[in-house]
Amino acid sequence: MAASTAKVVKRLSRTLALTGVFSVFIFLVNLIITRNLDASLLYASRFISIVASTSLFFITTSPDELEQVMKALHLPRDFIFAFVTAVRFVPVMMIDAMQIMDAQKARGLELEKGGFISRIRNMIPILIPLVVNSVIRSGQLAEAMESRAYGATDRPTSLYEYSLSRTDMFVLALSIAFFVSGIVFIYVMKLV
Repeated sequence: MAASTAKVVKRLSRTLALTGVFSVFIFLVNLIITRNLDASLLYASRFISIVASTSLFFITTSPDELEQVMKALHLPRDFIFAFVTAVRFVPVMMIDAMQIMDAQKARGLELEKGGFISRIRNMIPILIPLVVNSVIRSGQLAEAMESRAYGATDRPTSLYEYSLSRTDMFVLALSIAFFVSGIVFIYVMKLV
């Protein structure tokens, strides 16, 4: 338990380190443009909270669990499939992008040199193979779905079945109450 918690904290801290750089940029740009310190702090803190909560959710929740919960909520099957596939493809595409960048650097492509326009031009030899790999991978996924008869039945079965317990309902109600009270607090205090 402690080892998995330490792993989550480590991954979240790496994400927040990069997020901190962007939030400082957001703060400075808003401060220069609007000259409003409160609004600039609000936008920067919103960015940090959105990235932190999203990262924490995807670090601690596997795509399989997410799929089962979405099925338990009776969401449309095609929507569930598209969302879970997108979640699974992001890390794969990141790995592909890193491999392509390493291969192009080995061939002599200098990504860090030149001006802004030059750096954008240098990304073309990375983006084209990445798009081609993604198209090939999506074709393979379509073939795999066809071979497994995706969509052949209206009610497919699942290996695991999740149901909401009383504790789940309590946490859900408490979360909704916190969310609604936060919205009410924001509009009563006129923070927006």
